[in-house]
Amino acid sequence: MHGSYSCANRGLMRRWRRTWLILPLLLSLNGQANESQTCVATLSGLQKMLGDQAFPVKWEETTMTDGKPLLVSILEKKGTLFLEFMKTREGLWAESVGVICKTGEDLEFKFTGEQIRLGPAANWVLRYSLGNGGKFTLTQLGSGQLRIVTTGWKGTFSPRN
Repeated sequence: MHGSYSCANRGLMRRWRRTWLILPLLLSLNGQANESQTCVATLSGLQKMLGDQAFPVKWEETTMTDGKPLLVSILEKKGTLFLEFMKTREGLWAESVGVICKTGEDLEFKFTGEQIRLGPAANWVLRYSLGNGGKFTLTQLGSGQLRIVTTGWKGTFSPRN
């Protein structure tokens, strides 16, 4: 019985050794994944993260089908990033404080349900999909445009003065 316990014990010890050899690798990969997502909460932080001091903060929708483009502003209020969507001739669509994170080539504006305010111009799909929080994904397109996507909606925007 002592011999069989000893063999079982050795097998267990080998498995533990392998685990301890792999654990630092897994932890370093996890750390790298966390490091690759940089988040900022101010306009100066956004400009620094993008390496672009002239990044436009006001955008106008070019893909609307109703003739009433959304006007998007990336602002800073009380030291925090603030994203505002105004629907032409209809008023507030949505606004939120939050953080912008760089994820690969995209930016993600993340917010909680407590941070977002949906206005009278927001349709029921937007209210349902973002009422508990979410994100807007912003992708710079090669032609000086910006694509903004969220659950149930997307649009393409050009800088405005």
